[in-house]
Amino acid sequence: MLSPSYSPDEYHKLPDVPGVYKYFNGEDDLIYVGKAKSLKKRVASYFIKSAGLNLKTKRMVKEIRRIEFTMVNSEFDALLLENNLIKKSQPKYNILLKDDKTYPYLLVTKEHFPQIYPTRKVIPSRGTYYGPFASVKAMNNVLELIRSLFTIRTCKLDLNPYKIAEQKYKVCLEYHIGNCLGPCEGFQAEKSYLKDIDQAKNILKGNLGIPKAYFKTMMQEAAENLAFETAQRYKDKLELLEKYQAKSLVANPQITSLDVFSIVTDEKFAFVNYLKIKNGAIHITKTVELKKKLDETEQELLLTAIFRLRDQFQSDSKEIISNIDLEEPIEGLHLVVPKIGDKRKLIELSLKNAMYYKKEKALASGKVKEKKNRILLQLQKDLSLKEIPDHIECFDNSNIQGAYPVASMVCFLDGKPAKKEYRHFHIKTVEGPNDFASMTEIVGRRYSRLLKENKALPKLIVIDGGKGQLSAAVEAMKSLGIYGMVPVIGIAKKLEEIYFPEDSYPLHIDKKSESLRLIQRVRDEAHRFAITFHRDVRSKNSFKTALDQIEGIGPQTTNKLLQHYKSVKKIKEASEEEIAEIIGNDKAKKIINFIKQ
Repeated sequence: MLSPSYSPDEYHKLPDVPGVYKYFNGEDDLIYVGKAKSLKKRVASYFIKSAGLNLKTKRMVKEIRRIEFTMVNSEFDALLLENNLIKKSQPKYNILLKDDKTYPYLLVTKEHFPQIYPTRKVIPSRGTYYGPFASVKAMNNVLELIRSLFTIRTCKLDLNPYKIAEQKYKVCLEYHIGNCLGPCEGFQAEKSYLKDIDQAKNILKGNLGIPKAYFKTMMQEAAENLAFETAQRYKDKLELLEKYQAKSLVANPQITSLDVFSIVTDEKFAFVNYLKIKNGAIHITKTVELKKKLDETEQELLLTAIFRLRDQFQSDSKEIISNIDLEEPIEGLHLVVPKIGDKRKLIELSLKNAMYYKKEKALASGKVKEKKNRILLQLQKDLSLKEIPDHIECFDNSNIQGAYPVASMVCFLDGKPAKKEYRHFHIKTVEGPNDFASMTEIVGRRYSRLLKENKALPKLIVIDGGKGQLSAAVEAMKSLGIYGMVPVIGIAKKLEEIYFPEDSYPLHIDKKSESLRLIQRVRDEAHRFAITFHRDVRSKNSFKTALDQIEGIGPQTTNKLLQHYKSVKKIKEASEEEIAEIIGNDKAKKIINFIKQ
């Protein structure tokens, strides 16, 4: 039952029963959801004992303008409802699992001769979903095992008994190589097919003992009937299943179904690892990050993770083991903190995963920044620069014997590619194969534009080439009056020598140096970008030339197609109907016929 709204001053009117309370701010946005044994006492604690609250909680309390609550029968029901409301609304002061992935499932379809295939969309009416799987690799391993053990079809045909009886289908290659028994032509009865599906479902549920017993029984029956080849096939399948189980065995097989949770924390975050165990094997492993919002305790953070992860991965285990105890028991679940034995080893394994995740996050935030700064400082030192080169631009030309001359400029900010700042150039003032003149043109065009738009110049300019290309770039910089304002270097490909303007001798940086590797990476990216652009331009022009030979297709039609599809490849992939929408049926037919030649 949902109560009417209350203002913060009316907290004393709330009932003394278990439930969930919701706080709304002045814009009527839900900002916090909480659970309570007693709604009256819990909500009152925010307003009566304000002196004992931390700064984050005090900030939240100041925002509260309206309170709603829902009464439930028990604290456990409150936990479930709280979890659902947080997952649905994601209030800004609640703990949230930082995990935005869409996980893969295996779907057993609801139809005659069911299919089993992977999907990321869950539509319950289609059939039964198994998962989610924490990785595509784990899902593919299970699917590969099932297809190795059972003859389950991979086609998408509608195998309705009436269509099979009317002989609408023919068997495919899968039948001829023994991966399917041909239900599409009636070669396999649906009852026989569903036996395989039932065994596959047991594997998807983690109940490996049932299909193992099935294969063992079938093997023995075949041997008793002197069908030794059939018995050998069942033996091979049994061994395959045992091999799969042995690969993921991490504990005593006597350990049946349980969930393992471990938590490690720092000042701002908690990292929780989850292992789902069935028959002594790990079926799912997942580590998540939780950001502390109101200085929550480890127990509160762990409880949140337990409910979210069990719900996400559809766990029905009644036993949970963890590295810390909860303040209060969870109704219907048995939580233990093991000290010795196989279960303690599982906790240690889970903790190892959580600690590794925490370490990687630390490296990805602070340490990576530290490494990036270290490389740029080393580059500054190696090149004797006045400033840290946190803005680098690099130029490269591309042409084939002067044909289709183009150039590229790539930009690196803080040692990383800034792809939005990349630029392509068509060479406009140079005829024939003249790389030096082309370099003068593109450097001049780039920096005359930056000066005109009053934008910041880079801290370092890199020219892909030796002294000749470098001198050409310097010529452009002198004409703009920026020579001496921005350091410029050239890098020669053969010996990876660094050239400075007006210096006859190159600089040799240690081949293992991080600063040289950064220059090489910038140079290689400029080269890749130029080559790709040149290939596109060449392809477009050759396509234009070829189309011009078709009667009734002129430059205007060709340009219209290129403007719409952006590339020749996409035009070739388009259907006749799609092309016809742009240029009409007659021209579309001519172009399709030309492409097919």
